[in-house]
Amino acid sequence: MSKVILIGGGSASGKTHTLNKVLERIDKNRVTVISLDDYYKDFSVLPMEERVKVNFDHPKAFDWPLIREQISALKRGETIQKPKYDFVIHGRSKEVDIVEPKEIILIEGIMALVNKDLREIGDLKIFINASRERRLVRRLERDTKERGRTFDSIVEQYFTTVQPMFEEIIAPSQYYADLIINNEGYSTKSIDVLASVIQLMLDKE
Repeated sequence: MSKVILIGGGSASGKTHTLNKVLERIDKNRVTVISLDDYYKDFSVLPMEERVKVNFDHPKAFDWPLIREQISALKRGETIQKPKYDFVIHGRSKEVDIVEPKEIILIEGIMALVNKDLREIGDLKIFINASRERRLVRRLERDTKERGRTFDSIVEQYFTTVQPMFEEIIAPSQYYADLIINNEGYSTKSIDVLASVIQLMLDKE
């Protein structure tokens, strides 16, 4: 049975960056990576003007039954057809990813530690922390380059939903973490620690 590691934290706290740096330090061929971003509900049935109003930083925006079903299947050693989310159109792509389980299943996303059922599936729970200012700068850079967003739309969304939801829902989930990583971008020591922990789990397999 595979081991599931949950990596949570605020939007643009550096979860994906941290994860990529960790994968450079371990045998990534033995690891499957899943982003919870792909499990947003399919809002393509709504007009675009309604899609952009969806609070994507609230648990209700996620397809939790499908998340639980597919992560549990991966943990049991079963292959899944994972949805792909298109952030440009705010809807699911018509394509899916065929994902095979490996010894370690890494699940990353803002809600990774929020949902009780998902926490119960996890064997190790990690929270990536970063300051509000750092997360805003990173989100501006990411969303303009990768998601086709405008500066004004990013800033409005950040202060309307992203930061309020972080304080109300996401930040409290760090208390469920086994390990908290502070990621202000000044040091790689925390990444080295996380890589060592995951490598130890692989060595025990």
